Amino acid sequence: MSHMLLGIDLGGTKIEGALIDVSNGLQILKRLRVPTEADQGYEHILGQIQKVIHLLTEDQSFPFKHIGIGTPGIIDKTTQLIKNCNTLGMMSRPMKKDLERLLGCEVRMANDANCFAVAESLHGAVPDFVQNAEVVFGVIMGTGVGSGIVVNGKVIHGKHGIGGEWGHNILDPTGDLCYCGKKGCVETFISGPASQKYFEKISGKKLPMAEIYALYQQKDPHAVETIDRLLHYYGKAMAIIINIIDPDIVVLGGGLGNLDVLYDRGPEEVKKYVFNYELNTLFVKPKLGDSAGVVGAALL
Repeated sequence: MSHMLLGIDLGGTKIEGALIDVSNGLQILKRLRVPTEADQGYEHILGQIQKVIHLLTEDQSFPFKHIGIGTPGIIDKTTQLIKNCNTLGMMSRPMKKDLERLLGCEVRMANDANCFAVAESLHGAVPDFVQNAEVVFGVIMGTGVGSGIVVNGKVIHGKHGIGGEWGHNILDPTGDLCYCGKKGCVETFISGPASQKYFEKISGKKLPMAEIYALYQQKDPHAVETIDRLLHYYGKAMAIIINIIDPDIVVLGGGLGNLDVLYDRGPEEVKKYVFNYELNTLFVKPKLGDSAGVVGAALL
């Protein structure tokens, strides 16, 4: 008999759902996306989640006892409200309770970067490179910068639920203001929008990251300066992580994780700041790609 899991990856732009069979390995049976439409408010977001679940399960003959949801932000252990979320309409809302009332089943929620890290550790890139990895650091570098720490197959949530919140450590206090209220967070230097903003500042052109990277490959001086800056701050920020948790392997997801320069030149930038004479940490692309988040959510 198949063992079916249901996962939801809730993002600020889209909501992705997947029906997964884990009876023999891992097989995604059904997967779909709908726009989050967060600008229409919190209740609308809940309705969109319900819509995805209905579409995924309408041809299933048995009810799901629980579903897993990966979210931007986390649930505060004391108040049970969403916190640290860049989708501001979800902030300070009892989303887990509201969804359980709406869906009529148990909801298991975790930060989306934690879901990504767990999925890649158990069913993604990590087993292809390191057997029985002790410490895995999973990163999402895209619109924001999120991350998760997995130790011996289990995600580290921490006392406040903020384990792995690398993107909101202050890298340079003279940097830009972050949505979290602090200045110079890692996210304000090495996210996609941060690099696009810097390129626009020095070139006068507003371009998406893919086009900036194409110009970098063509030796455009403004694009080269932008990517060099990205690598510099990435190296400093990643070295701090390696000095503290010393992972066997780092999986780089998100849009920027597709940039080959992070693997070609990134390790040398990290090595400059690591408290060791050599750097043996592996840096790899995710195997599950943009399915990692929803797989990790289902595994909750």
